[in-house]
Amino acid sequence: MLVSSAIGEAQRAGFVALTPVGSLRRFAPAVGGVSLLGIAPQVRHADLLTAFARLTEAAATDQSDSSVTVTTPRGAVTLHLTSPDQAGAALVWHTGSRAHVKQLQARAGRRGLRFAGAALSRAASEAVACASEHDFYALLDLPYIAPELRSGDGEIETASSGGLPTLISEADIRGDLHMHSSWSDGQNSIADLVSAARQLGYEYLAVTDHSQHAWSSRQLTTRDVPRQRTEIEEVRLGTQGIELLHGVEVDIMPDGSLDFDDDLLRGFDIVLASLHDAAGHGAARLTERYLRAIHHPLVNVITHPANRSPAHSDGYAVDFDRLFAAAASTGTAMEIDGAPGHLDMDGALARRAVAAGVTLVIDSDCHRVEALARQMQFGVGTARRGWIEPQHVLNTRGIDEVRAFVARKRAHA
Repeated sequence: MLVSSAIGEAQRAGFVALTPVGSLRRFAPAVGGVSLLGIAPQVRHADLLTAFARLTEAAATDQSDSSVTVTTPRGAVTLHLTSPDQAGAALVWHTGSRAHVKQLQARAGRRGLRFAGAALSRAASEAVACASEHDFYALLDLPYIAPELRSGDGEIETASSGGLPTLISEADIRGDLHMHSSWSDGQNSIADLVSAARQLGYEYLAVTDHSQHAWSSRQLTTRDVPRQRTEIEEVRLGTQGIELLHGVEVDIMPDGSLDFDDDLLRGFDIVLASLHDAAGHGAARLTERYLRAIHHPLVNVITHPANRSPAHSDGYAVDFDRLFAAAASTGTAMEIDGAPGHLDMDGALARRAVAAGVTLVIDSDCHRVEALARQMQFGVGTARRGWIEPQHVLNTRGIDEVRAFVARKRAHA
């Protein structure tokens, strides 16, 4: 909402273009402040900075010739300005990361260019026009590098050798396999979730409420399951154009068993397993609990495996190499969770999982319909930080392939 209101106010002021930059654009898990880049002719900059400083609810401003910071009750927003002929260089500069920019500066220097102050110039200070980021990278003999990859961790070398991945996008997502209804701690009915998923163009969704020992505010008890299944069937009968799966997010208990017994779990179309309660266990014990769930033939997905909370907790320090090896060998998917309280697995961890041969799932883990699209966007952005491509992700595939994925593991039950 903070970004939306800032962009709306700025667009009314007459920008050519306005886009988020910084850690927000890179889909970093923690964003300290919101930064925007406005593109407009130089003669308009002073007026635009003044107009932006009048944002609704503004409490204080810090202004220079090329930027202004507005402090609101919902946080600080910084606007940077550039002219259209330097838009590409400014976008790269303000998007970062610092490590990525520093490496680009060195590369520019080797080509007789200077990249500084959000602009590109010749050594003699002659400005070099680069209206787009594609233009900027081309001047450095590089293909375009997506913002999510700009970490300074080998992406420039990979780009130079032509090895950049074809990153997954929201358009590749064909369904969402993790969301909660009012049967547990979600705010909406199953019918509402189906309607929202259809509006997004999804081919399928899975309603996966929390099992009875989860720490959520409400849970799905063993007595609730048959009644929820009846409602699922009723919604299916009244719905066309989208497949509705009856799933569950079952807790992994302190002894490694699952919250629901096998007879109950067999009735679900897909089973997600989560380790919400560390129960005071260290890394070795937590790893063993996960491994027991991964080897369970009825568990199809391990959700948010680090159980982290960005800017608050790094989550579990488990042996991910063992988990990934087990997941790959058993046909168990590992989740990238788009909920802001998780964003888990993070990019680097997801990249390790794919290298180990693990199938990923990107889910919203939404608890209200208005978050469905936004949290999937966060999940895809987190995946892109891990160099993830569409073929690595289960829910870029059709419903028949999803059902086949579940069936292959269940064949060993």
